[in-house]
Amino acid sequence: MRVELLVSAVDKDVRKLAKTMQIESDAVIINQVVSGGAVCTFDEWKTDEGGHIRAYTMAEKGVGLSRNNALLRANADISLFGDEDIVYKKGYAKTVEEAFDAHPEADMLLFNVDVCEERRTYHIDSFSKVKKTNCGRYPAYSFAIRTQKMHSHNLTFSLLFGGGAKYSNGEDSLFILDALRKGLKVYAVPETIGEEIPRPSTWFNGYNEKFFFDRGVLYHFLYGKMAKLLSYRFILKKKSFMCKEINSKDAYKLMKQGIAEASKL
Repeated sequence: MRVELLVSAVDKDVRKLAKTMQIESDAVIINQVVSGGAVCTFDEWKTDEGGHIRAYTMAEKGVGLSRNNALLRANADISLFGDEDIVYKKGYAKTVEEAFDAHPEADMLLFNVDVCEERRTYHIDSFSKVKKTNCGRYPAYSFAIRTQKMHSHNLTFSLLFGGGAKYSNGEDSLFILDALRKGLKVYAVPETIGEEIPRPSTWFNGYNEKFFFDRGVLYHFLYGKMAKLLSYRFILKKKSFMCKEINSKDAYKLMKQGIAEASKL
């Protein structure tokens, strides 16, 4: 079984990036040049551990587009999604391989990546099944999926959400939801494969009008007819720290406006 790391990066020296991330396995790096430059360049080399890295530098923008460009080029048994700010643990590929060997029923497995407390949205403490009701908290860098399953079910990332797109984060939640709706079996495993190095967010600028409006757009695609009810629950649950700049009533109103816009897309 081969594991291939699919990395999304922006304006990087790809060879230095591979060293910084401690990439050992096969990898596809999509390096977006948003400040201008070559339309597309290609480089490939071997890691010290024998992994084959293919790197594409493209003049484009958007994390969904970046991830899709990587997954279209994936050719290993397992595709593991990654970001430029993840440093991988030694032996991460073996950890992923062994987890899939231990769970042949799984089409997709989610792994821990250590992050600082203020950015943490999840932590997997025990093996568990991922369902539509709890899929929204896992980031793309936790994803590993059987490549053939991904391709045969036409799984791709939304181009509407995430850094560089029209709306804020959510492309990762929609990817899992799409996988579940298409019948793939998704599980979370209590194995840690890397650590995130803190950096400024590419999409988060505070709990402002755009945050709540964009969250409403996302909730429409995630929850359909239940979007308004779950938006209300979201505001009620998070208002103590999210509703300091914008009060909870106006925040809910913004989410409903986002839901309304999404229904016209």
